[in-house]
Amino acid sequence: MIVLGRIVAPFGVQGWIKIHPFGDDPAAWRKMSHWWLSRDDNAPAAQWKQYTLSACRTHGKGLVAALAEVPDRNAAEAINGFYIAAPREALPATEDGEYYWGDLVGLTVDNEAGEALGVVGGLLSTGAHDVLQVRESAGEDAVERLIPFVAAYVLDVDLAARHIRVSWEKDW
Repeated sequence: MIVLGRIVAPFGVQGWIKIHPFGDDPAAWRKMSHWWLSRDDNAPAAQWKQYTLSACRTHGKGLVAALAEVPDRNAAEAINGFYIAAPREALPATEDGEYYWGDLVGLTVDNEAGEALGVVGGLLSTGAHDVLQVRESAGEDAVERLIPFVAAYVLDVDLAARHIRVSWEKDW
């Protein structure tokens, strides 16, 4: 499952929900007929519950949506804090140079000198831009690098090879 965002509050009294999207094109979600919800963003696919999207529109920097299975504010409050996801095959196609966060997690990261920096463990949304969380090794000696996901630092993303090349020094 590709996590797309999180429900942050009920919206009104008719079961609408307010959503914090994790991507920069949440309006594309309207193309999907179903969303999958779970309290745990790392839940296995079988633990995500499918909901039917009735309506969706932008609202400020986020979205508000109505789900057929959420008829009133009480039902909306019951799913507050849940994550929204979809199977990869249900998502709209991305444009060239666009990526779903879930597609980036697990990719190896090397710098221009060919030095291995680690593996993408996740991404952060900072408001200004997204940031790759790159982890080198595990345990107490683990090193985590936070690399801005912008063209100045991310030189190449090769999903087929599961690799990202960055302009970033190993000792930064």
